[in-house]
Amino acid sequence: MNLDFSGHPLFSWYVILLLLSGVVMLAMAAVKAESQSVGWRIFNALLGLGFAGYGIYLGFIFQGGTYIVFFKVFIVPALVIINFIRSTSGRRKAAAAGGQTVGRHR
Repeated sequence: MNLDFSGHPLFSWYVILLLLSGVVMLAMAAVKAESQSVGWRIFNALLGLGFAGYGIYLGFIFQGGTYIVFFKVFIVPALVIINFIRSTSGRRKAAAAGGQTVGRHR
């Protein structure tokens, strides 16, 4: 395992954040919420797999040398979580105010 918080804290925290972001995005993709379209769930799953896969690679397979720090690891999961919460709470408020279920109208 390549995690060494005393010798390389930035690298170690980066690996932890990659893994955490990947797991959170995979969990959001697995939750079947009415507010999430299939496209958003696929997007979350692909990014989650990418982040988690790169975290696993850096944490367990990487032998040293150059690695790429993606700042999107910190930004994208936060934006996706905010969008997920906003769309879920917005639909609940609309359903409560209208007294009807949220869905497609034909």
